[in-house]
Amino acid sequence: MRRPDLVVPYQEPAANSGDSAEFSSTLSSTLPMAAIFTRNRYIGWASVVISIQSWLGESEEASKSSNSTPGYFTIGMSLMALAVTYLPMFMPPQLNRGATGTGAPAPMPAAA
Repeated sequence: MRRPDLVVPYQEPAANSGDSAEFSSTLSSTLPMAAIFTRNRYIGWASVVISIQSWLGESEEASKSSNSTPGYFTIGMSLMALAVTYLPMFMPPQLNRGATGTGAPAPMPAAA
């Protein structure tokens, strides 16, 4: 037998805004690394914009949390990543005259 007075109806839990903050924090900390590894300037600029948005949208409880990265640190990391993407413009890589790159070595002249 079922007792209707003991049935508790299901209530959907309230939406937690912390999930979107975690996603934003994840993007703002991984995009600078992607920009450094790929040296893609578009990813570098996106990391700067997303880290600034993440820092400005940070809640009080997220900023006081001990496991979250401070907003100024993510902005500094993204600015450093952007500087790394523009570094070859100011310090071009040195070419080694004897090396031919990743291909086979140059042929030796025939001995006479």
